[in-house]
Amino acid sequence: MRIDEDLSPLLESLYLPLAAWLRARRGDHGRIQVVGVCGAQGSGKSTLCRLLGTVLETAFGEPAVTLSIDDIYQTRERRQELAAKTHPLFATRGVPGTHDVALGLAIIGRLKSLGEDEVVRLPVFDKAMDTRLAPDRWRWQRGPVATVFFEGWCVGAVPEKEAALIDAINILEREQDRDRVWRRAVNEHLRGDYQQLFALIDVLILLRVDGMHRVFEWRRLQEHKLAAEVSARAADTRIMTDEQVDRFIMHYERLTRHILSEMPDRADIVFDLDESHSAARVHINNRICDPL
Repeated sequence: MRIDEDLSPLLESLYLPLAAWLRARRGDHGRIQVVGVCGAQGSGKSTLCRLLGTVLETAFGEPAVTLSIDDIYQTRERRQELAAKTHPLFATRGVPGTHDVALGLAIIGRLKSLGEDEVVRLPVFDKAMDTRLAPDRWRWQRGPVATVFFEGWCVGAVPEKEAALIDAINILEREQDRDRVWRRAVNEHLRGDYQQLFALIDVLILLRVDGMHRVFEWRRLQEHKLAAEVSARAADTRIMTDEQVDRFIMHYERLTRHILSEMPDRADIVFDLDESHSAARVHINNRICDPL
């Protein structure tokens, strides 16, 4: 597993101490810890988890695994059913209601109980195909694991107050959710079983961007990279243009803004990201010292 060169200057000053703290926090009692990593699209969640996991494994002998909330998205067919039943906007993956929360609970529960040489299959969502792969194409994880990184754009989020849902925040909501059915349903999903899923998190890390403009910029770059990776694949791919990416991000905008406004006060660690994806500042909340 390669550590990106642009992150190496912070390895000794930031990532190694953080990995050491995670190791010390777990102690010798053997309890598996779940580290939630929340950040807007393109903020570097996967890279952070990969880097911390590498340090934990190579420097401390602590096996780690990453589960992305993206990989428990409902299949395209299931989202289309939800769209027909509740609101057409649920056909687009992303918001609470479009994940298989029961699958997430089962996978994390299995990872936390995984014994020596036991294996579990982890789901895989193909973004280019916009659907979850069949179980026989899922990836294998061998036990035991010490740390589970659970990353995603809305990991650890809490619902908005009803009054906040009244006014539309972008053209998507103004044109396609005039009666507020979609955003209220999203909020109710978040208030429901998602809180049970997020209650499994022991440590919450937030990657904070400096505004929605950065989310749009970085998500476009992400799509360009995906397009390059799948250019030789079958024609049934769903690579988006920049205009389509901007429209896609509007589905995420409301909850992203809410997370950026309220999560910094309760996350254990907040990374303030600069325009190059580097951590310009790190904020540590007092409750980070609480033992497991």
